[in-house]
Amino acid sequence: MPTQTFRLNGEDVSVDVEDDVRLLWVLRDILGVTGPKYGCGINVCKACTSHINGKAFNPCSVRVGDIADDDEVTTIEGLADTVDGDLHPMQEAWLDIDVAQCGYCQPGQIMAAVAKVRQAQSEGRAIADTDLDEIRNICRCGTYHRIREAIKAGAERM
Repeated sequence: MPTQTFRLNGEDVSVDVEDDVRLLWVLRDILGVTGPKYGCGINVCKACTSHINGKAFNPCSVRVGDIADDDEVTTIEGLADTVDGDLHPMQEAWLDIDVAQCGYCQPGQIMAAVAKVRQAQSEGRAIADTDLDEIRNICRCGTYHRIREAIKAGAERM
């Protein structure tokens, strides 16, 4: 069985698992990192949204064998470690605006929001409604209005 090695939330990890196992199962079932949620398993709901090298991706649709040794995977568990403070500014905004209802999709929503704000910042502009329209994470509780408010508030702090 091949050994898969990559960086996860700032630490090197190695697991013995076949190349074609989806990264989401490696994270959740082998490494015990349960922030990325299993929703649809086919890259539609985006409940598992995490970051690879700072960009949003969905580990339910990525084979672990496609992850390079030097790829940095960040989940909601490691997001706060990317900034000074106990929580990432986007997590603080989520709490301030009381976004979560059932909460299941919220880790993926926050990770997608941070990646989208970083993308806008790298282009030298503020987050706009058109950026928010591009976030396709599904919330079954329909908290989209509060999610959009939190992204704007979090973006101001990032």
